[in-house]
Amino acid sequence: MKFGTKAIHAGVEPDPSTGAIMTPIYQTSTYVQRSPGDHKGYEYSRTHNPTRTQLQNALAALENGKHGLCFASGMAAVDAIMKLLKPGDEVISTNDLYGGSYRIFTKIFQNYGIKFHFTNMQDTANVEKLVNENTKMIWVETPTNPLLNIIDIKAYGKLCKKHNLLLVADNTFATPYLQTPLDMGADMVMHSLTKYMGGHSDVVMGAVVVNSDDLRERLAFIQNSCGATPGPQDCFLVLRGLKTLHLRMERHCQNGRQVAEFLKNHPKVNKVYWPGFAEHPNHEVAQKQMRDFGGMVSFELKGNNVDDAIRVLENLRLFALAESLGGVESLCGHPATMTHASIPREDRMKAGLSDTLIRLSVGVEDAEDLISDLEQAIG
Repeated sequence: MKFGTKAIHAGVEPDPSTGAIMTPIYQTSTYVQRSPGDHKGYEYSRTHNPTRTQLQNALAALENGKHGLCFASGMAAVDAIMKLLKPGDEVISTNDLYGGSYRIFTKIFQNYGIKFHFTNMQDTANVEKLVNENTKMIWVETPTNPLLNIIDIKAYGKLCKKHNLLLVADNTFATPYLQTPLDMGADMVMHSLTKYMGGHSDVVMGAVVVNSDDLRERLAFIQNSCGATPGPQDCFLVLRGLKTLHLRMERHCQNGRQVAEFLKNHPKVNKVYWPGFAEHPNHEVAQKQMRDFGGMVSFELKGNNVDDAIRVLENLRLFALAESLGGVESLCGHPATMTHASIPREDRMKAGLSDTLIRLSVGVEDAEDLISDLEQAIG
């Protein structure tokens, strides 16, 4: 099936008891058994829920994977993946990582004896120098948040195979509409479903998709044992969102392109971060591994005055100043004080994440209106 058809049909079946075309919300905590251990595949909703099962199947299909597992948030999914490791293990990741991932790595799992290295991952040589006998995992985020740097998933797939490492790809910004990391050598694909996959700013959820039966069993054990599972109402909302993912992503990409080009030509804008520009670092890699370049755009004003950046954020009307991204409505944010505040300023500055950077999640409104809003706010 083509992607649009898959988004609507793959992994989802009409309800067998009624024929309902939409997956019902199985709002139940437990299930009646005929005899001890003799049940219909469901015992307790922390372990399994039919609404969640359908969503997990749909996610696996979209990512060209075998198994999907859903969690109560994107961070719960990150937490589960990290629990595959043990004290003494080491992880290599990018130096412009999402602030929430950086925080759980350095403030939680580092306390349990796991060591993390953060480096520029646009060149695999930087990473291979850090690989040692304790290295167990490489964590890729591409495009990165918020500098939209592009990391070559296929190159890291080969590197991980060479050194027998697990490769995890955070695919939140791209979604499987734009790229499918499992096809490029990743062992696990992680999502904050809160963002583009849900797409309507009304749910918080995370997911992991894998091909390996062993990884699926280990993650499912953690999922059930630790209990960070989503409720059926939230699963229903994400299932609904997936059915229009291809349509929304097409519009996000179209609008993102127009907004990026407007900002690039604005006399008060110093720099625009968007993978679709030929001069963007690793643009050629983005062309190869992505269908399009997405709806996330970041930029800095000339003069690098924090007060000017704050003024623009306060003056925007259609772009709402809020955490998160990937909804149908356009959002704006100030990474230094919002999404990436947990990263020390010195580390942020080394990675190129300045105090004046503005991040836009370009929604599906009319692009002309979004550009007019930016024009009046920048002045």
